[in-house]
Amino acid sequence: MSELASTPSTSSSLLLKGVRPYGEDPVDLLVRDGLIADGTDPDAEVIDAQGLVALPGFVDLHTHLREPGREDTETIATGSAAAALGGYTAVFAMANTDPVADNAVIVEHVWRRGREVGLVDVYPVGAVTVGLAGEKLAELGTMANAGVLMFSDDGHCVADPLLMRRALEYSTALDVVIAQHAEEPRLTVGAQAHEGEQAARLGLAGWPAAAEEAIIARDCLLARQTGARLHVCHVSTSGAAELLRWAKAQGITVSAEVTPHHLLLDDERLSTYDPVNKVNPPLRTAADAKVLREALAEGVLDCVATDHAPHAAQDKDCEWAAARPGMLGLQTALSVVVATMVEPGLLDWRGVARVMSERPAEIAGLTDQGRPIAPGEPATLTLVDPDATWTVRGAELASIAANTPYEGMELPGRVVTTLLRGRVTAHEGKVRS
Repeated sequence: MSELASTPSTSSSLLLKGVRPYGEDPVDLLVRDGLIADGTDPDAEVIDAQGLVALPGFVDLHTHLREPGREDTETIATGSAAAALGGYTAVFAMANTDPVADNAVIVEHVWRRGREVGLVDVYPVGAVTVGLAGEKLAELGTMANAGVLMFSDDGHCVADPLLMRRALEYSTALDVVIAQHAEEPRLTVGAQAHEGEQAARLGLAGWPAAAEEAIIARDCLLARQTGARLHVCHVSTSGAAELLRWAKAQGITVSAEVTPHHLLLDDERLSTYDPVNKVNPPLRTAADAKVLREALAEGVLDCVATDHAPHAAQDKDCEWAAARPGMLGLQTALSVVVATMVEPGLLDWRGVARVMSERPAEIAGLTDQGRPIAPGEPATLTLVDPDATWTVRGAELASIAANTPYEGMELPGRVVTTLLRGRVTAHEGKVRS
């Protein structure tokens, strides 16, 4: 899988005229042989980018592409299309497929299919435990030798502390990241919503913040003991942010992501019992969301990750308790970040590049993603119209599924063009294969 980064791109030249790198002064940016180049080329294809902000292509550490096993909800092709349209140039495909990506055969299949589609770099995430069962470590070494950079049982916490310690110990030798879904399962049996006033009023079993925070605290201590690289998935509580601030102050090598929906939405939305709002971890309070936004701006939370989770209509259009948790996220992530972070002044465009591209690439160890916009660097870019607005319609998104919590919302900011190593993969709402 390591050869992916050296895939040759188109040899033609492209001129991005009047583009604004990181939102700064406009320039004409020349792309030649997949790289950002100096000079001009009168024969270059021209894209009128007046007023558009150029950012490094986005990197998503947390995507569910559902292939193999649930191609009725998403495929690597449709998920890659959604990613490219959302400004992404690399995605990490989670292991909870059917069969589970707990061996080299499955992860190599995911990698090959991503390469065949060619719209984004698809990196398979290997399972930490066999079958995500939390009982026995999976073939971490074999999968790492096949090119896997990150391991996670996402959707299932590695709850056994001894097993988690062993995984972290192995990861140091393999130079990979262990990404944890932080949920103490004994505290969330039957849980349906954030434990608080809203859940009590609606009669929904509560999901306490402590279930997330207890695992984060435990795993940070284990990461300190083992010297491993720990990544915390979809942080959702203010207490979790405070724990991560403490851990980083201690010098523990821990990173963390927050989802767009946990930045924008809160548990007040549950009053309609609409399962489109059911997600794991659950939507928390407005106070939690405020703290998460501040922690992302501060760098306590390192990056935004979508947790893009497509589901078939029958798995969402049902009673709340029976519904599957999860939301679409790839095509709306940038706009939600603009709404929650840019418009309130918490992040500028360089900050957006940090949390959506540079930092996730660094966490995963990608060397050709999240690079500076400068001559000699890969032309792996996202062009954004900062002044545009658009209305979200799930049926119009590229995913097979349509379970977006933003249905009918008007969101700011729009991805216009995505380039992967100099090749346009998406432009004006259409993918280019």
